[in-house]
Amino acid sequence: MSIGLIGKKSGMSRLFLEDGESVPVTAVSVCGNFVSGIKTKEKNGYDAVQLSKIEKSNNLNKSQIEFFKKINITPGSLAEFRITNQDESSFEIGNHITADIFEVGQYVDISGTSKGKGYAGVIKRHNFSMQDATHGNSLSHRAHGSIGQCQTPGRVWKGKKMSGQMGNVKNTVQNLKIVEIDVENNVIYIKGSVPGFNGSQIQIKPSIKK
Repeated sequence: MSIGLIGKKSGMSRLFLEDGESVPVTAVSVCGNFVSGIKTKEKNGYDAVQLSKIEKSNNLNKSQIEFFKKINITPGSLAEFRITNQDESSFEIGNHITADIFEVGQYVDISGTSKGKGYAGVIKRHNFSMQDATHGNSLSHRAHGSIGQCQTPGRVWKGKKMSGQMGNVKNTVQNLKIVEIDVENNVIYIKGSVPGFNGSQIQIKPSIKK
């Protein structure tokens, strides 16, 4: 099954395997996932399942309120997951999707918004080296140096690494391993770190490279 889940990052901890190995894990809560829509190739041009994760929100507009009222589901955040044509019959609007669609040892891709770091210089943002501390350098210790040529091309190339906003962008970390699944509490323990702060929303999908 290629469908994923909407989760909430709960924080990091560690688990001990049977051989005593300590594994750093991120706990992701995936409770409250319901099917809120089914997209078909005939009607929408592609096959997908739309999920809604129940959460408190005061920012719903009138059309969103009517949408959830029509399908009789508690309002929440929405996300789509592509599926194959054969999987369509497995889903109905209102179905509760739980953590047991994944397996221990399975590899997943995690998408989320990274932590915002604010306006950062090139040393922090791009891992540049500092300039000389002495030898006549008095104001440019953490400066980036030259950013281009003079007359040719007479401009700064697009994509030049410079200071600016760091973080707060959508990132996807691929091939993370599921270490343990707590089906009763709908919590998935994933090896390693995932994008975002504790409490932020992330999406878990089966890995496309494994």
